[in-house]
Amino acid sequence: MSRAFVFPGQGAQTIGMGKALAEAYPAAKAIFDEVDDALGEKLSTLIWEGEQDALTLTQNAQPALMATSLAAVRALEAEGVSMEAASFVAGHSLGEYSALAAAGAISVADTARLLRIRGEAMQAAVPVGVGAMAALLGLDFATATAVAEEAAQGEVCQAANDNDPGQVVVSGHKAAVERALDIAKEKGAKRAVLLPVSAPFHCALMQPAAEVMAEALDKVEINRPIVPLVANVRAQAISDPTTIRSLLVEQVTGSVRWRESVAWMAGEGVTEIYEIGAGKALSGMVRRIERSIACTAVGTADDVKAAVEKLA
Repeated sequence: MSRAFVFPGQGAQTIGMGKALAEAYPAAKAIFDEVDDALGEKLSTLIWEGEQDALTLTQNAQPALMATSLAAVRALEAEGVSMEAASFVAGHSLGEYSALAAAGAISVADTARLLRIRGEAMQAAVPVGVGAMAALLGLDFATATAVAEEAAQGEVCQAANDNDPGQVVVSGHKAAVERALDIAKEKGAKRAVLLPVSAPFHCALMQPAAEVMAEALDKVEINRPIVPLVANVRAQAISDPTTIRSLLVEQVTGSVRWRESVAWMAGEGVTEIYEIGAGKALSGMVRRIERSIACTAVGTADDVKAAVEKLA
């Protein structure tokens, strides 16, 4: 039996996330303190008592979701479960940074600062209103990619997230993404809807942000993770720090190959996946990709207790 620990991406954020963990586990509270110190502001106050709109801003959501995931990791560790209980770690987009911090490849403080920079750079890469993202439901990846190519018409339109067998997200110029909605419906999509996001992530329009991240990552120490990372843009495991650094840059403009990543882990014998942090979105995707994998969400103090019994 093999297991993986996976970490959620943007969209999972909710006011109050991680608060019960911080109250139940001093080591979890210490993570929020460390992130606050690294950013020079009380992000924890926003996470626990703020407005959802402010938390959803990319530059806040990214470090906030990482902090919540790492708080859950520390709670598990306090109960005697180390990251080495897993054969692999993986994360969806920004969740890849959480996975690397959990596996000791990047310090929590550096991860918080990198995600603040990443959020700001991704937001600044494209003026508001110029880009868009849309979910195409009921199309496989090959069909969705063909839809994006047909919709581009000289603009950018790319398959950004290959989430599961029936959900692909496309990203690019707003007009091109809107054309993709119509083409997708013609090709048999069950639904095709614009997503409430502030920028077109994981497409060529993010190149300015990729350049910012290349510079930021160059200044940060990256160690070999204690557990291999299944990388978004490769959909296979990596451990070499130089490769990790370059793929984190590539990830800004590249597709999140989540369906392939989960299928690869299943092929490596993974039968249990623990989603560590806010929400249960990844668990839903995993079930649709590979029904044989058992999923457990670990986002609250009660979840930690339940997970420890399974992991013991």
